[in-house]
Amino acid sequence: MANVLFRVLNSTNLVTFSLVKHQLYKAAPIVTRLSSGIYTPEDTEPPIPVYQEKSGETTELKRARLLYQSRKRGMTENGLLLSSFASKYLDKLDEDQLVMYDRLINKPTNDWEIYYWVTGAKPTPDEYNHHVMDMLKEHTQNKDKDLRLHQPALYT
Repeated sequence: MANVLFRVLNSTNLVTFSLVKHQLYKAAPIVTRLSSGIYTPEDTEPPIPVYQEKSGETTELKRARLLYQSRKRGMTENGLLLSSFASKYLDKLDEDQLVMYDRLINKPTNDWEIYYWVTGAKPTPDEYNHHVMDMLKEHTQNKDKDLRLHQPALYT
């Protein structure tokens, strides 16, 4: 039986317990209490793996991977923007541009950062300020007023 963790908050402490084979054990505290009475976890962020560039991929395989990754983002806004961008431009990008796009959508650890950069809400870091980012920003402006309520079809 797997460990079951649960936390109990009483008037003075946040206590973590572990239930192992129907035995209750008090775990070591994993939070601290601030003087304001607010409990804050010490380290709740999961570790994010460091981006590893793919090597040995054919251009066709890279395009297929990037198309998939453009569609499966974890947030609807970027899924719509990146999938429509990939549908429109991915087949036209050369190898260097594919590498730039790969780094752009995979290296940042937070999809909201990408969204803020392409919409102009935050300045784009120099590392990502290149021709492909300019294409993506122009695509995001949607000057043709294309209806983007859902991702484009994979096969036409």
